[in-house]
Amino acid sequence: MRKKIVAGNWKMNKNFEEAKALVAELLGMVEAEASTTTEVVVCVPFPYLLTVQQLTAGKSIKVGAQNCSEHTSGAFTGEVSAPMLQSLHIPFVIIGHSERRQYFAESYAQLAKKTDQALANNLTPIFCCGEPLEVREKNEHEKLVKEQIEASLFHLSATDLQKVVIAYEPVWAIGTGKTASAQQAQDMHAVIRQHLASKYGAAVANSISILYGGSVNAGNAAELFACTDVDGGLVGGASLKSREFTDIVKAMKA
Repeated sequence: MRKKIVAGNWKMNKNFEEAKALVAELLGMVEAEASTTTEVVVCVPFPYLLTVQQLTAGKSIKVGAQNCSEHTSGAFTGEVSAPMLQSLHIPFVIIGHSERRQYFAESYAQLAKKTDQALANNLTPIFCCGEPLEVREKNEHEKLVKEQIEASLFHLSATDLQKVVIAYEPVWAIGTGKTASAQQAQDMHAVIRQHLASKYGAAVANSISILYGGSVNAGNAAELFACTDVDGGLVGGASLKSREFTDIVKAMKA
């Protein structure tokens, strides 16, 4: 059975005191909704990783980083390596978020190396893929998403691929308040799973969790999570509000 995952991506938000307060609220609320079939993750800014890891130790909430370097170590000022994250016992890391692709020009080859670094250091990559509005309007979204996955993940063995979580995020629906309809989400998730199956076989493809990311909120989560191939959500703005994020977690159980 595929793991159900609700992951919050805090992006570059919250100061240190606000971050601690939000985690405290989430621990008081999400813990009551904890499920053996749903994994809850908060991907927090780098300066807060250790503190949040300590605050959530032994609890149902897991911690993730928002990025890692493709390098193991070296003269890369400002970068954070996968071995550093492993040394803090961080279990998850987001790879290839659309904002990293757009603002930091991360290439397919670079994301393949980041994925390799994460896997080599026992981190679970949450690998993001998705199309901007102009690609969707040209009806080329399936082609682009297949390309993104193929170029950065298809070098992996079947065993390693099964350690990856994929997040489909239509870029036109991130932070815009727009959301892909449940049918649009299901259609793309099915395309992704079929593309994985074309390379690795149906058994492997059916074992991989695929999350939807793109203005997930308490109002639309249940409908999205009810889709056959949607295994959870990568939640942006709503993850910064304890009650709304908790309601999204509850929607996974409904």
